Amino acid sequence: MEASEAAKNALKSVLEASSNERILIVCDEEKAEVGEAFANGALDLDLWTRLVILKKQKEPRTQIPQHLQKLLADKTDIYINLLRGNREETPFRIQLIKTQTHDHKSRLGHCPGVTVDMLTEGALALKIEEHKRMQAHAQKLMSALEDTVTVEVCSPAGTSLTLCTQNRRFFTDTQLDWKTMKWMNLPTGEVIVAPVEDSLNGELVCDMAIGGMGKLRKPVKVTVKNGKVENVVSQDSEHLRRIKETFQTDKWADVVGEFAFGINPKARFVDEFLEAEKVLGTVHVAFGANTDMPGGKNPSKNHMDMLISEPTVRVTKQNKETVTILKQGRFQN
Repeated sequence: MEASEAAKNALKSVLEASSNERILIVCDEEKAEVGEAFANGALDLDLWTRLVILKKQKEPRTQIPQHLQKLLADKTDIYINLLRGNREETPFRIQLIKTQTHDHKSRLGHCPGVTVDMLTEGALALKIEEHKRMQAHAQKLMSALEDTVTVEVCSPAGTSLTLCTQNRRFFTDTQLDWKTMKWMNLPTGEVIVAPVEDSLNGELVCDMAIGGMGKLRKPVKVTVKNGKVENVVSQDSEHLRRIKETFQTDKWADVVGEFAFGINPKARFVDEFLEAEKVLGTVHVAFGANTDMPGGKNPSKNHMDMLISEPTVRVTKQNKETVTILKQGRFQN
């Protein structure tokens, strides 16, 4: 698929862009080709389009550049962020998101680690009809998860977790919610919930990838009690160091913030976590910020996702009914 066509389809199907709206595309210099694709797709939809390139720098970004800060002060209907996906810039990206969406009026497609390949071959290479089918799957899954109180997750690698979602609503990133104006990642492909922050218990064995780090060389085992990380072990000393540093960002960084299902049939297990976390039949658990999710109360400046393969997920409803949602990575309905 042509990259600009995939970008146009995402703008139309996910962010519901319409002619004469204003769009600001914020793009790292390394992602300029992706930025051009989104700009061309936006122009094809008759949007007032502005592309801002952030100059390449070696050290991690910590603040929003002054010239960009000025542009963010102007009214914009849609933002697209096409940024590097490195772990160390997560606090900068969270700051940027909050600035763009603080009034709950602008729509945002946030894309840390996006590549041209995602648009031409991967999770963003979707026709309008394919977006609609994935949105329908998301609605069906959310219906199955309605009134869920407890979620149990296990996996062949050793994951054994429980978490509570009572009074927390599952939602999807596959289509815009005009009531909440919740920002979303592109590519899309998740059904998500903010778990009760003190409810996660057990062992999480991440055997696939971690947000901002990519594919793992060795599994990472995280022990959690009452929502907070108690211990982390891995035979990969470099990854272990980076994980521990992330958990020390602030006092909320090692507290659970998200649980999500991957539902994108075109998503591939690639190095960029932005796509890998959408792989159909996977789940991921994140620690850190979730205040932009329904009911979320974790105000951390960081957010780190951990991807689990071949999960089995069972949920218990308010009426005590138990339903198997996933069995070894396969959806059951």
